[in-house]
Amino acid sequence: MSKALFIVLIGCAVAFASPVKRDALAERSIAEEVTKIGSGFKELIKEIFAAIVGQIGGAIADNLQGAFHKFGERLHTKEYKEAVQEFFETMQKLEEAEDKLEQETQEYLEKEADKVGEAFFDLVEQAYEKIKNNEEGTVNAEEFKKVVDEFKQKKVAGLAAEVQQRCFSTSPLTFAAAKVAMSKFDSTAYLPYDKLDENIKIVKKRLDRPLTLSEKILYSHLDEPQKQDIVRGTSYLRLRPDRVAMQDATAQMAMLQFISSGLPRVAVPSTIHCDHLIEAQLGGDKDLKRAKDINKEVYSFLKTAGAKYGVGFWNPGSGIIHQIILENYAFPGLLMIGTDSHTPNGGGLGGLCIGVGGADAVDVMANIPWELKCPKVIGVKLTGELKGWTSPKDIILKVAGILTVKGGTGAIVEYFGPGVDSISCTGMATICNMGAEIGATTSVFPYNDRMKDYLKATQRASIASAADQFKGSLLTADSNAKYDQVIELDLSTLEPHVNGPFTPDLANPISKLGAEAKKNGWPNEVKVGLIGSCTNSSYEDMGRCASIAKQAMKHGLKAKAAFNITPGSEQIRATIERDGISKVFSEFGGTVLANACGPCIGQWDRQDIKKGDKNTIVTSYNRNFTGRNDANPSTHAFVTSPELVTALTLAGRLDFNPLTDKLKGADGKEFLLDSPYGDELPSKGFDPGMDTYDAPPADGSKVRVDVDPKSQRLQLLEPFDKWDGKDLTDLTVLIKVKGKCTTDHISAAGPWLKYRGHLDNISNNMFIGATNSENGEMNKIKNQLTGEWGGVPDVARHYKKNGIRWVAIGDDNYGEGSSREHAALEPRHLGGRAIIVKSFARIHETNLKKQGMLPLTFANASDYDKIQPTDKISILGLKDLAPGKPVKCEIKHKDGKVDTITLNHTLNEQQIEWFRAGSALNRMKEIAAGK
Repeated sequence: MSKALFIVLIGCAVAFASPVKRDALAERSIAEEVTKIGSGFKELIKEIFAAIVGQIGGAIADNLQGAFHKFGERLHTKEYKEAVQEFFETMQKLEEAEDKLEQETQEYLEKEADKVGEAFFDLVEQAYEKIKNNEEGTVNAEEFKKVVDEFKQKKVAGLAAEVQQRCFSTSPLTFAAAKVAMSKFDSTAYLPYDKLDENIKIVKKRLDRPLTLSEKILYSHLDEPQKQDIVRGTSYLRLRPDRVAMQDATAQMAMLQFISSGLPRVAVPSTIHCDHLIEAQLGGDKDLKRAKDINKEVYSFLKTAGAKYGVGFWNPGSGIIHQIILENYAFPGLLMIGTDSHTPNGGGLGGLCIGVGGADAVDVMANIPWELKCPKVIGVKLTGELKGWTSPKDIILKVAGILTVKGGTGAIVEYFGPGVDSISCTGMATICNMGAEIGATTSVFPYNDRMKDYLKATQRASIASAADQFKGSLLTADSNAKYDQVIELDLSTLEPHVNGPFTPDLANPISKLGAEAKKNGWPNEVKVGLIGSCTNSSYEDMGRCASIAKQAMKHGLKAKAAFNITPGSEQIRATIERDGISKVFSEFGGTVLANACGPCIGQWDRQDIKKGDKNTIVTSYNRNFTGRNDANPSTHAFVTSPELVTALTLAGRLDFNPLTDKLKGADGKEFLLDSPYGDELPSKGFDPGMDTYDAPPADGSKVRVDVDPKSQRLQLLEPFDKWDGKDLTDLTVLIKVKGKCTTDHISAAGPWLKYRGHLDNISNNMFIGATNSENGEMNKIKNQLTGEWGGVPDVARHYKKNGIRWVAIGDDNYGEGSSREHAALEPRHLGGRAIIVKSFARIHETNLKKQGMLPLTFANASDYDKIQPTDKISILGLKDLAPGKPVKCEIKHKDGKVDTITLNHTLNEQQIEWFRAGSALNRMKEIAAGK
């Protein structure tokens, strides 16, 4: 690279940095002017980069220099001559240091490049200050600063550094990722592509085999890629996630645990999202106002805790965590953990986003490698293309029917094949979101043009450009990569599905739904239709539903059932309102709810039926366990695409098939609905709506976080007791659970969400939804000390008060569903020491380990039948507890007989240390204290 061209580059930077003449500002808006300058600057830089790539820089330097001078004439004024001169002097120092730069390390190169950037931004700030201090005139100083700040964030940040790195022959891949921020809110946290690419080369050399996409992303985030064991389904990986996301219900406990750690600030970019505590009652604005008042104490705690410890805070009304992540933070190749089971939503943008409990989040925020059992990989090959009424939701509904709610446990689901390109980015997110319902660790799609389009539409073109450079090496599976299982789906023949009731894996093709409903006695009348939430609230989803509503109203029809719409984010709400979609829904008979989870998680003040009334609702949500949405165990909830929800709400019947069945218009004439249609992305761009984000201050040490000791919503945590070194003998059986036992059954949501920050209060819901095998009833067990029947939490408290330690017995896939760690914290808090089941769901098993509980499984599943509620359980040989070594269990029956059985566990060395210390948090403190 010639010095002449280097000086030309600097001249370009100076030209851009010089202020605009006051008469030019008077003729056009500042925003237009800055955009024009930025556009011109970018085009010139493109020419230079093209010249560099073609290795003809010196030959065209003179022509480019003339263009720069012409560009600069419009911008230069005498008033800023000194500032320009100072900038030139800084550049001159860099030129003089060129020989040294060529000899020094890459670190020195980056340091000098940063100086260029600093000088560049300083000049812009000087321009602003001079304008601000002028006499009154046509210049709107505040608007100028706002535009400049935005330009710095979105277009200019790191540009000078990129130019310098290009000048010194940095490789194209390193250049692509250099100084590109992970998000506009993380200006000092950059895309990690160069490091990931280096790590995956190390791993590929070690393994010497083709890798799946999942493996590439996961293994490139290994803490020590040179030496960590990598065996699918066996070894434990120690990983370095790029960021942490927490929703407000789980963030309370996560932040309380982080406060207990004594650390001053989080180590990775982290955010809190207020979406779970807003109850759907009257409509968007009214419900939001009510939630802010009711949850004022909790919101204040989360906001101040975020400010103190460096965590970004998304205020109530901003939207649902997963939609906010997709719009702002997700990127191809990302490894993120989130304290919500539907965190995999980010896989729609090519990242591995994994749901965890709060204790895992604390590990990552504390700069401790995060541990995950190396997952298997299930490949789903997609051929054909989506058309007509078939939507992306139908893909995961079909997959759920194939794999069931536990078929994905311990595995990542990876989609590939030519059919992928027929799915929008937000459609891919829908599929990954609901992958949580099959027990999958997460789900992911390969980076493609649909993702690129979405990144550009959400103002992240620089990320798309960087991802383009790593598409083959990092963001796509290798040819001939091996999967542990492969499922093939032809999208051209895939039929729309409606899954349920009571479980998301009971798959019903729409052509057979009516017959199934009649055969099983499911209520045919649809009482309520609900669309939106984190699974299906994209602009495309809303547009397709609006097209159905428009057709109906054209024929004089409106929704026969109640119709509720939940926008996934403030951006979606503002955009569909601007584009008239919200108006269509209102005219159709719908109610637009707040930008929050709402009915999807049970935050629904439903008034149209009484508890116990048998009824049907259809939703575009992801989960439909008994009582999940409205706390009514008799509600038959079905999950499907938002398009089918709209159609079934219009007809008011579960047996309506919009592909074949006609409706009768207001004029008495029959008509068949056309296939739904909606733009993938808004033609006018997204409207961001209100600004709802609070960035943490650079130094939060002086921020005060208070927790009132008398609070009924928040409670500081006390450490759990350490293991006493003895076997767990004569444990009382608190409850033997029969059948499905999700985290909803163990720790109910809905009205209990308000106690998520108060462990003792929320423990009053422990196991209240679980079915007792002894009598087939919920929340009714026999107290083995008194012989009286009582609620599960009440009996557990009585045992704890009397020093009685207990165990709970469960069935298959125990703990499926939500990531809520309260389902592990509550049993530990109320005296539980072990959970013995046929099999565990991944997240819940980890959560139990984190809290010092023993999660054990029957070596012989039929041994479940040997345990009776009156038995005493002894878990023996715990001094010799070791990875892969089963433990002995004695069952002492009431008649004096003893059965001896074998129990298995998946504890590794580190997790055994958690058990011995009493919890993972206790162990963290021991390590910090040097014990």
